[in-house]
Order: sequence, then C-alpha cells, then structure tokens
Amino acid sequence: MASSTAGDSPQSNLRIGWIGLGSMGNAMAKNIHKHLISRGQQPLRFFNRTASRGDALESLGGTRCQSVAAVASESDVIFISASDDKAVESIIEQILSLGDSVAGKIVVDTTTIHPNTTKALALKLKDKGAEFAAIPVFGATPTAEEGKLIVAFAGLTAVYEKVSPFLKGVIAREVLVVGEEPEKATLLKAAGNFLMAGLMELIAEGHVFAEKTGLGSPTLEKLLELVFGTVAHSDSIRMTTGVYVPGKNEAPWSDLDLGLKDVGHGIDCAKQVDVELKVANAALENLNKAKKWSDENGGRKLDSSSLYGVVRQDAGLDFRTDLVKKRDGDE
Repeated sequence: MASSTAGDSPQSNLRIGWIGLGSMGNAMAKNIHKHLISRGQQPLRFFNRTASRGDALESLGGTRCQSVAAVASESDVIFISASDDKAVESIIEQILSLGDSVAGKIVVDTTTIHPNTTKALALKLKDKGAEFAAIPVFGATPTAEEGKLIVAFAGLTAVYEKVSPFLKGVIAREVLVVGEEPEKATLLKAAGNFLMAGLMELIAEGHVFAEKTGLGSPTLEKLLELVFGTVAHSDSIRMTTGVYVPGKNEAPWSDLDLGLKDVGHGIDCAKQVDVELKVANAALENLNKAKKWSDENGGRKLDSSSLYGVVRQDAGLDFRTDLVKKRDGDE
C-alpha cells in the first residue's frame, strides 16, 4: 500500500479517546486534541475522575465523557495516563466491561507501570480481541507541554502504524520502537528511571560539594550544561531554582511519589535477574527520606529531585536552600 499523509490516511477516521488528566496526561491530551482539530478530525474524547481537570481541555473543544466505559465505547484508540499500576488495572477492567464490543479497539498506555503488569494487561485485552501497546514517556511536565517527550513504543507493528501519527511531532520529539512485546517498553522505562535517579543523586552530591567547598553552584551548573548535556543541566536547574521543593501552591515537575514508584519498579526488575543496582538503591533511600521530610511538613508536595534536600541535610545544611526559604516567606 502506498504511504499517505495523516490528513487523508485511515488514521484520519480514527476516534481517539483519552483517560487520565494529571499534569502529564493533560499536557499530552491537549497536544493530541490540537493535532486532531488541525487535521479536521473528530475532537478528542476524554474522561478524568476529578472532572474539573478536564475543564481546560473541554474549553479547547474536547468532548467530555462521563465514564471510562463511555470513552472506550466511543473510541477506536484509547490512550491511558494514570498514576500507578492499580489505577491502570482498574481502567482496563472498566474497558473490558464493554464485553464483545472491546474487540478491534486499541488501548495505548502511557503510564509507568511494572513490566509484569504490562504483560498481564496485554494478555487480558488480547483475550477479548483488543490490542495493547505500551508507550511510557521520558520527560517532565514542561517537556510534555512542549510536545517534546521521548516515547518508548512496544506493540504490534500494525498498532504502531495506526498510533504513530499521534506520537512524533505531536506529543514527542522522538519515538524509540522497542519491540512487539508491550512489556519491553515499560522495562526500558524502568531502566531509564533508575538511571535518572542515579544521575540526580550525583548532581545533588555535586551541588552540595560545590556549596560546602566554596566552588559555588553557578560554576558547577555551567559545567553540567557545557559538558554533561541537557538532561543533567535540567536536573541541576530543578535543584538550584527551588523546583525540588515546589512553592506551597505549585505542582512538582515530577511528583516524588511517582518517582518512588518508578525507581522501585526498576530495582525490583533488577532483583528478578540477580542484578544489584547500588546507585539506584542509594537514590531510593534518599527519596524515601525526602518523603519522610514531606510527611513531617504537612504532606508538602515534593519533586522527585527532592533527594537534593536530603543530601544537603546529610552535609549539615538545611533541607531548603536560602532561595526556597525566601520564596516560602521564611526569610
């Protein structure tokens, strides 16, 4: 078959649904909706348990549905963006409640879940005649808003051909096709997460070293930008600009609770094949300490880079930098 543009391809007739509008999901859903409208296609159908989170998408012309089942019944491709394994499992069960009408539908999960969960869900959907693809994403909320995430795709080639027009250039700047087994994508995401946690641990230690020795964080941050690249520099900025402890009315770029879950999945996968992730375990320990700090401070929301505060404490510094304390009105 000859290739065609997205505007006149079979994809242009697909009805697209979206379930889950957290900060990442909302950003991705908006970008897909805008893409659909720009091509003269049907608006994005969506559902979120907290209805108010869909107000912005509805104001752009998105079609609000009253339940997960409603989105699924009215869509050919259903994207999911949830918080964890249990949430995704619940959503899949609600989709499966449609019975025989599930056959032929494509479910695409952007959530970071355990590869074992991905495999089990793929089998459940396949038994009902539906297809499943895992597309976990790399990047924080600002990157999602810009449509420049990295997507790891794993699923059948035929599924990729149908959903790829909604990936690169819409929600992502690049797509890594990992294979046809959906769990391979979440396995790659698990690996990426423990690598990222280890990198943040190193950068946090570097900044505390720079502060305690008098070298200074600005000098180190410039080195990270020039030598170690965009990701290291971005992590550094999250620490030096106070993103690691968001303002009391601000959302984290990447929630600490999700970070704990994500790194934990990677460590668990490694244990299953007798691999010890020493750096990842050190990062996870500090993430758990950051969670304890949050609990002791009224459940304050923290970014996954908040292990920086723990490294500061271990060196005899305050969890919060002077910049954060001034922003919080404590100085």
